[in-house]
Parts: sequence; C-alpha cells; structure tokens
Amino acid sequence: MTTITLISGSPSRQSKTAEIANRLEKELLKRGHHVHVIHVQDLPAEDLLHAKFDSEAIVQTHEWIREADAVMVLSPVYKGSYTGILKAFLDLLPEKAFSGKIIAPIVTGGTIAHLLSIEYALKPIFSIMGAKEILHGVFILDKTIQRDETGEIFFPSDIEERIKEVLESISNNQALI
Repeated sequence: MTTITLISGSPSRQSKTAEIANRLEKELLKRGHHVHVIHVQDLPAEDLLHAKFDSEAIVQTHEWIREADAVMVLSPVYKGSYTGILKAFLDLLPEKAFSGKIIAPIVTGGTIAHLLSIEYALKPIFSIMGAKEILHGVFILDKTIQRDETGEIFFPSDIEERIKEVLESISNNQALI
C-alpha cells in the first residue's frame, strides 16, 4: 500500500483548492492508498509565523511527509506564485523533506498566465527539497471548476483526464511498489 500525503496550501477551508484536496483524498482512499491530509490553514498560525519547528502540530506533519511515498501539493496562485501560508509551511520542513519522493503539484488560478507558477515557483522548491521525481502536475483554471447537483466539484474532461493521469502515475510508479 502506498502512503500519500496531500498538502493543501489554501488559506481557506472553503476554497476550491481545499475542496480539490478533499476530492483527491477520497479518490486515493478508493484506490487503496493510505492518505494523510495537511490543510496548512489548520496549523497554529503562531507555529507558522514564529517558526516553531518543535510544535506538536508541525512535528506531526513532518512525520506524515516522512512516511509518504508521494506528496501532492495543492495551492491557489496569488500574485503569480503559491500562497504565503504554504511558503511559511515549506520553510518549516527539513531541507531534504522530499528526498526520494514523487511530488505532484496541483494549482488553481484565475488566468492561464498562472500556469507558469508550477514551473517557476513550485518545481524549483521541490527540487531543492530533494524530490526524486516531480510530475508535470495539473493547472486548473478557476472558472472551469463546476459543481454537480449534490454540490460536488468536477472539471472539464481534459482536466479530469490529467488528474487521473497524475493519480495513476503515483499509483503505478514502480519505485513505490
């Protein structure tokens, strides 16, 4: 069984990005994976802002990342990059926290211009943190996120297919078996 940690860097629990993290958790559990979800906005603000590396909440997230075979990092794009709260969290991780791990970035943004945030903002930090492999990731334009009659989110078929490819890459990666 593969262990996957999801990190949602949204500052709001009600955001589309947080909902995507919850949807991915359900899908990964259906596929038989062990899943940890870190909603960074749920961590104590004082721990993040004052860099309390020894805080119980922060130490727990480090353990979940250490246990993970793969990490999916989700963030909305603000001002051309990932969120400040996600940056504060990443700064508290050990230098090589992603060493030997497969990383999958999932980003939501208001314009197609935000697509480059995966390549120019997220991938460099994942590389510095020792990622074994960084998947292409998925960029989701905010206006393409839809809701069905039950309130669940869904995407256009091309986005659904890219999410499926990322999940299959993680599920089927020989390095994880």
